[in-house]
Amino acid sequence: MLTAGAAQAQDGPGDAAERDLLKQAVEIPTVKGRGTMPQMTSLLSAELRKAGFGRIDIKQHDETETLIARLEAPGSPTKKPILLMAHMDVVEAKREDWKHDPFLFRHEGEFYMGRGVADNKASMVAMIAALQRLHAAGFEPDRDIVVLLTGDEETAQNGALLASTEWKELIDAEFALNSDGGGGGILPSGKVDYFGIQVAEKIYADYTFTTVNRGGHSSGPRDDNAIYQLAQALKNLEEYRFPPRLTEINRPIWAHTAENDGGIFGAMVKAWLDEPGNMEFADAVESVTPGHTRTRCIATTISGGHAPNALPQKANANVNCRIFPTETPEEIKTLLERIAGPEVSVSLIDGGIPSPPSPLREDVFGAQTRSIQQRWPRAKVVPDMSAGATDGLYMRAAGIPTYGVSGLWGYVNEPLGVHGLDERIRAEAFHDDVDHWERILRELAG
Repeated sequence: MLTAGAAQAQDGPGDAAERDLLKQAVEIPTVKGRGTMPQMTSLLSAELRKAGFGRIDIKQHDETETLIARLEAPGSPTKKPILLMAHMDVVEAKREDWKHDPFLFRHEGEFYMGRGVADNKASMVAMIAALQRLHAAGFEPDRDIVVLLTGDEETAQNGALLASTEWKELIDAEFALNSDGGGGGILPSGKVDYFGIQVAEKIYADYTFTTVNRGGHSSGPRDDNAIYQLAQALKNLEEYRFPPRLTEINRPIWAHTAENDGGIFGAMVKAWLDEPGNMEFADAVESVTPGHTRTRCIATTISGGHAPNALPQKANANVNCRIFPTETPEEIKTLLERIAGPEVSVSLIDGGIPSPPSPLREDVFGAQTRSIQQRWPRAKVVPDMSAGATDGLYMRAAGIPTYGVSGLWGYVNEPLGVHGLDERIRAEAFHDDVDHWERILRELAG
């Protein structure tokens, strides 16, 4: 077995073609507003046809595109389809901020580098390359395989929303496998920390805090200053400690950490598991892994006042919340109203789509575990919850259980530059991911 400490990946059969497809994908700058998505959907449509996909729909919406493709199983399959998911878009990257052009794919040492290579183009390409391998080998699925590639996951996520509602007949499936979740961490010793299978993610929601009053001349200050009232509400929010949540969703990952981390953090987690109601212990864990023990809300934008010589008549702030999936946006709104106080109104303005945790299916968990252990024999696969949001939340809301099953890996605490500078993945991990997708699709669709 190769170890994480091995030298950079050596080309094997198909590796050059896989790398070339990843290069092409990275070098299409699929950033909102650039108008390049048709180029990407054209490239990927051609690649999916090489994998045997006969029906490909390109949906134009919101100045971007979403691709939906279907590989029909022969005969009259009795099983519902499997949905495979990825997103084609990436966040902006400014040339002046990067040492090298962010949209120029580079193979540097053990890494593949470029904007989007880690989020989410490597797993997207690995998934498609695996489908091409299966088709070339004569594989015939026992159920339809549907591929959903969205063009606005990093922004509005309307592609996923429309797919789960207006276009649901095209993507409806027994379950979904999301390439934008999962993955593994390798310790510096070469030992596997764990591989995750994402079964839940936090609910995204934006709220507005607003204060309004009659204003007046700035020479006559009053106690009901709208900006001060808003500032106090935000100070209340800053100081509020949301209650920690330890449930069947996140307990497995914390139990794994307590058992396998022999350092200070492992001891902190164990102390919390032993006393789940102890806020001091829970806060200690939260301080190391922000957002993973509870709902969190934070002010992100602010505006107020209308003139430099007038008392403000209005002030408002956006408060972004990432809500634990066992809670609801309405419950959080009620809580925020209490935190903000009577002088501040609270409105839910965006998001709030429910994302119930997906049940841990034995077939999906088993396929993920067997595939990972073929590459890393002693690796543990642990159910996990994402603190961020993916397109998977819309599938869960539409009643399609969704699982993040990426086979990508990296060293623990190794910076990958996701949404930041010098984005990268390990070349070996990318080619491993192609193997991984081939194995799980053979098992789950064969």
